[in-house]
Amino acid sequence: MSYVQQIDIGAKYLGLTPEKTIERIGARKKELADRILILGHHYQQDDVYQFADLSGDSLKLSREAAKIIDKEFLIFCGVHFMAEAADILAAERQIVILPHLDAGCPMAEMSTRGAVEAAWPELAQAAKVSQDRIIPVTYVNSSATVKAFVGEHGGSVCTSSNANKVLEWALDSGDLVFFFPDQHLGRNASFQLGLSEDEVVLWKRGEPMGGCSAKELENARVVLWDGYCEVHMRSFPEHVHQWRVQDANATIIVHPECRNEVLRLADLSGSTEMIISAVADGKPGSSWVIGTEINLVHRLARLHPDKTIHSLSESCLCPTMDAVKPANLLWVLDNLAEGRVVNRIQVPPDIARQARKSLDQMLAI
Repeated sequence: MSYVQQIDIGAKYLGLTPEKTIERIGARKKELADRILILGHHYQQDDVYQFADLSGDSLKLSREAAKIIDKEFLIFCGVHFMAEAADILAAERQIVILPHLDAGCPMAEMSTRGAVEAAWPELAQAAKVSQDRIIPVTYVNSSATVKAFVGEHGGSVCTSSNANKVLEWALDSGDLVFFFPDQHLGRNASFQLGLSEDEVVLWKRGEPMGGCSAKELENARVVLWDGYCEVHMRSFPEHVHQWRVQDANATIIVHPECRNEVLRLADLSGSTEMIISAVADGKPGSSWVIGTEINLVHRLARLHPDKTIHSLSESCLCPTMDAVKPANLLWVLDNLAEGRVVNRIQVPPDIARQARKSLDQMLAI
């Protein structure tokens, strides 16, 4: 079996009509059914999402896929860090494929291992804390190398659904928590645990001492990396105010990657899975305004015609998640049928081993 890494799939696939592409994917999926498992993240466009054997958020998909060991190929319709997590958790014989190599996560790329390693001793010195008393916590939306750094330093991964719980553990385990890459998830979790504003400090990449004063760092209990999700940053307090006027009866629910000013104004906040469950459990006739990725919001509106569902901001499309098109999925399936593996995502064993530690620590909390 040959292996190929490729971004440009050519006019042969991109020139197909949408109907022909969908038809051919269906046929290939049936042909390869005994060998493949297609994973579809909630933010995928429907033309891709419809072919998912498993759907969910990133970690749920990786963990569920790892239980299905009879499938040789795990095709992850998501972004790069998700495929890495799937490879870390997959059985040794399983191969993880990402249909489009440009499907990355800008937020995950905001905290590289090199940058975190460089900041680590500087933070310890400036905050007057021993390095072994700093507990790193990384959001699951991070690279395998960053997860490995966290594993090596006794820290934990967290998700948007358990960030509060993991942060509480980290606060009890050391003198200072270094949280990356998403400043907003970290700040929201910190405030929900009752920390004051002066106990939560933002570390700015590339600036001496993270742009912080010595006094700020000495008083801090949580130091936040200055990463963010560009999609959830498109929701503003003004959007909440506008919807309060437009539909006073609507329940406004937002993802905790949104800025804290938005969460404070919303009725509810929670992970993607929590948002889906809340809307599903809502009463017929209820009205919802949702602050998260637009593909999911539109899907929820179609799935629940008995409810009124709107997006808090119609600009919340994730362009890198949207890079995975039906044509990319068809290209992957055609190549597998012809004995070629394209766009394999493989985490080196030493990195995978340390990254697994940080994931296992989260599960133990």
